[in-house]
Amino acid sequence: MARTRKGRDISGWLVVDKPAGITSTAVVNKVKWAFGAKKAGHAGTLDPEATGVLAVALGEATKTVPYITDAMKAYRFSVRLGQATNTDDTEGEVTDTSDARPTDDEIKAALGRFVGDIMQVPPKFSAVKIDGERAYKLARSDEEFEIAARPLYVEELLLAERPDADHVILEMTCGKGGYVRSIARDLGAALGCFGHVEWLRRVWSGPFDVEDAISMEQIEDLAKTPQIDAHLLPLEEGLADLPEVKTTEGGAAKLRNGNPGMVIVSDVEYGDECWASLNGEAVAVGIYKAGELHPSRVFVRPAQ
Repeated sequence: MARTRKGRDISGWLVVDKPAGITSTAVVNKVKWAFGAKKAGHAGTLDPEATGVLAVALGEATKTVPYITDAMKAYRFSVRLGQATNTDDTEGEVTDTSDARPTDDEIKAALGRFVGDIMQVPPKFSAVKIDGERAYKLARSDEEFEIAARPLYVEELLLAERPDADHVILEMTCGKGGYVRSIARDLGAALGCFGHVEWLRRVWSGPFDVEDAISMEQIEDLAKTPQIDAHLLPLEEGLADLPEVKTTEGGAAKLRNGNPGMVIVSDVEYGDECWASLNGEAVAVGIYKAGELHPSRVFVRPAQ
């Protein structure tokens, strides 16, 4: 007999301002405990030393995680020029150094190479799988291996500040799967001076902004109290990038059973992915075909 998950039937999104020194998984576990939730997950891992927006989904909101994972994200980060490390950040060992220091104009000119549709090689110390093994495990074992380049869309990469000759602060907006550490490494190589990330902060992810985030200290203080629920955003926030269509009571009943249900549309075309709502609440996500939504994900609401 399958074990019943213990916890509350609570659904929604919590935007956390992740501090440095903690893994994304640890943040999810803390949030799950604080809410007493049955189920939790996050959209888009941040490295342990990175800070900023980590969107945590609870309950039925976990079904919308892929839409936030695929959404555009923005980062602000510092690159240390003149040094390369084996991890492409400050956690690793320095492997190369250079006395060369590019000018601001040279940096701005080089940034253009990393905008648009580019190919990026993830860091060797990353969770990318190589023949079934995590790259960071192979790297820690000093094994020789190569990681294939992957496509990445970078909408914007700007020079924000130049505190001194050794440091440059950049701002980047990019799509799914971007490694800021790779940008720092490759920019340093393009400038002929080496480089690695000193610090990294995700300022927004899809519809979620760090200005609206809750701190880990607040989560600790409000844990297991009714007040913490006030910080939870509706699961519909995770569907912000998908068009919404309306359904009827009858259509909703069919959708909830996993069957195509009638929807009312305005600007959705045949074959579009969208989500259906009834009285403002998400019922299902699916593909629109000839007046009906064919569901791929159905949201289960607890009995009132």
